[in-house]
Amino acid sequence: MKQKSGFSGQIGFVFAAAGSAVGVGNLWRFPYLAAKDGGGLFLLIYLVLVLTVGFTLLTTDIAIGRKTGKSAIYAYEAMRKKWKFLGVLTFLVPVLIMTYYAVIGGWILKYITIYLLGSGKEAVADNCFTSFISSPSSVWFSLVFMFLTALIVYNGVEKGIERVSKFIMPVLLIMVIGIAIFSLTLKTTLEDGTVRTGLQGLVIYLKPDLTGITVQRFLQISLDAMSQLFFSLSVSMGIMITYGSYVKKDVDLNKAVSQIELMDTGVAFLAGIMIIPAVFVFSGLDGMAAGPGLMFVSLPKVFYQMGFAGRMVGIIFFLLAAFAALTSCISVLESITANCMELFHTERKKTTGILSVIYLIATAVIALGYSVFYVEVGLPNGSTGQLLDIMDYISNSFLMPFIALLSSILIGWIMKPSWIAEEMELNGTKFKRKKLYQIMICFVMPVIMTILFLQSTGFLNLFMK
Repeated sequence: MKQKSGFSGQIGFVFAAAGSAVGVGNLWRFPYLAAKDGGGLFLLIYLVLVLTVGFTLLTTDIAIGRKTGKSAIYAYEAMRKKWKFLGVLTFLVPVLIMTYYAVIGGWILKYITIYLLGSGKEAVADNCFTSFISSPSSVWFSLVFMFLTALIVYNGVEKGIERVSKFIMPVLLIMVIGIAIFSLTLKTTLEDGTVRTGLQGLVIYLKPDLTGITVQRFLQISLDAMSQLFFSLSVSMGIMITYGSYVKKDVDLNKAVSQIELMDTGVAFLAGIMIIPAVFVFSGLDGMAAGPGLMFVSLPKVFYQMGFAGRMVGIIFFLLAAFAALTSCISVLESITANCMELFHTERKKTTGILSVIYLIATAVIALGYSVFYVEVGLPNGSTGQLLDIMDYISNSFLMPFIALLSSILIGWIMKPSWIAEEMELNGTKFKRKKLYQIMICFVMPVIMTILFLQSTGFLNLFMK
């Protein structure tokens, strides 16, 4: 059998896995959820979940990948033949996500061009974002992003993914820290003489806001944090199983899991410091309530008010977002490619070539979902969505909690936690959080995932009434 390609070592794997985990979700979704969900309260809940649920899901996926040496579909089949269907479901998640991730990447590319070619004034116009995405010409930006992703995956694990991740991740970290420090130095004086500073914005971000907290509100914040964790860590979508299958046996998985957790959470936390104080200084508390529009609507206004420095920060910020989107997009396509290579016994270049054509078409269709193929569909969670939202809902809100639920039953009660522990203790390394893992996978995860699944499908609201 042909030797499977893999990562050169621990650093290559950690940077690639962290690159997959650190995506647009960290830079865009995390700060707006923190602003919406009581600042420090959301941060505390999220941190607890990362160290318990996140750790359990990440450990499970990576250990399954390395132990079986296969991608999702065949990894689950290798564990139990009857559970191959779970591998197929897991494979479906990146298949769906890939249809729209390059579309978001394309939006980011558009904003990079706005700041490179002008002062950023264009981005401040009230309908800049909506008129861009509802114009058929927006499709070209998404196609360029998709092509770039395909090119890197085409070059393989070590020469493509690892090389790009080793360059992008350190640069991304430096950029995030730089803008975060800059955000804290900002201040503005309002017409009535009050001064708003970045440090005041930092306090709002870090201080737990418990006003009007009820059991239901606390549960909602916890569920927000939980769903963010899925986006953030790339778990329950087969990506970490695929990456795990590329990891050499001498790599200490315990260390690797901790490093990925730390990098991912660190970037998300810093993204909040980068964005929330800046938005507070120039737009006050109202600006922080922008929700999903924070990145493409509120932030350009903040950058514009900074003058020339704002244009520079705008270029760096959207470059940063493009890097984050690219590393995540690569991991999604890699997961699909790896599964298809195993399914159809084809080599990488041919597989990537065929998938690229399919996804260039899919990307075009989803990008045109705001213009040529515009639809409005009511979703079970109460929101109304276009093509992109529908794909996002099925993959992230429906499939991922369902997969995590079934996976915890398979590992916790059928394979038993010791099956994972063996892989974590390879070469005599100590699995320090073994007890925590056993309790989480057997008892806590099935309950949490059932609640999350019921909430995201709208059933929980029926019970709450």
